[in-house]
Amino acid sequence: MKLMEKAPAKINLALDVLYKRPDGYHEVEMVMTTVDLADRIELSDLAANEIRIISHNRFVPDDNRNLAYQAAALLKDRYKVRTGVSISIEKHIPVAAGLAGGSSDAAATLRGLNRLWKLGLTLDELAELGSEIGSDVPFCVYGGTALATGRGEKIEHLPVPPKCWIILAKPTIGVSTADVYKRLNVADADHPDILQMISALELSDYRKVCSNLKNVLEQVTLYTNPEVAHIKDQMKRFGADAVLMSGSGPTVFGLVEHESRVQRIYNGLRGFCDQVYTVRILGERNTLE
Repeated sequence: MKLMEKAPAKINLALDVLYKRPDGYHEVEMVMTTVDLADRIELSDLAANEIRIISHNRFVPDDNRNLAYQAAALLKDRYKVRTGVSISIEKHIPVAAGLAGGSSDAAATLRGLNRLWKLGLTLDELAELGSEIGSDVPFCVYGGTALATGRGEKIEHLPVPPKCWIILAKPTIGVSTADVYKRLNVADADHPDILQMISALELSDYRKVCSNLKNVLEQVTLYTNPEVAHIKDQMKRFGADAVLMSGSGPTVFGLVEHESRVQRIYNGLRGFCDQVYTVRILGERNTLE
């Protein structure tokens, strides 16, 4: 048997870090939404009782470092599954980009194997399992738009953002999430107003969403990576309504209400940045059907 699952990227409309917890994680508040840039995950039964990762992207590990592998291993162990699985990952989301590509692959693997192995788990149960793999995995299990709190595993669903275009641009650098958090000074940081972003979504107020885009990690990454600041500046100059870095970076996204501006911004960014994407917000949460 063979089946497919989509693994959409996410962007952070607002990201706040409150404090470092005794367990070493940071307490966060994040408003996230999925966009229609997605990896494709193909799951196939294997006669051998093993987990096999297939990917043609040299930056994607094919062993237990891969989050999709960890998701399959967790389900196999927890529910005593004795058959194997081949997991083919067709990457479209840039790697190490602040777009939760690996977490979304893991979430898609959980959803897909729940069907393939007929485990009968709910999305809530899959999200709880996902929290053992990574902080972004529970959100990616659900998809849609949500407030994530705790270390990211507590999910409260929010209304779909107003319709608009999203321009994504990733410079050819990598950013270490651990290093960004280590360098963050929570006391002196410029914190977003999470409640105002939630209000903007509840009102479906595009201008209010734009004015409340903020990421507390952004200044840390911009300080050591001028390429990210350059992309932000150029995206604004080319006509995006609002611009923000996603996650710990380095990907920058811009919100664009009018389609007439989209191609101009895309073309302008492609002049100096190879990885540029024009996408729409998905916004709706996943189902198990």
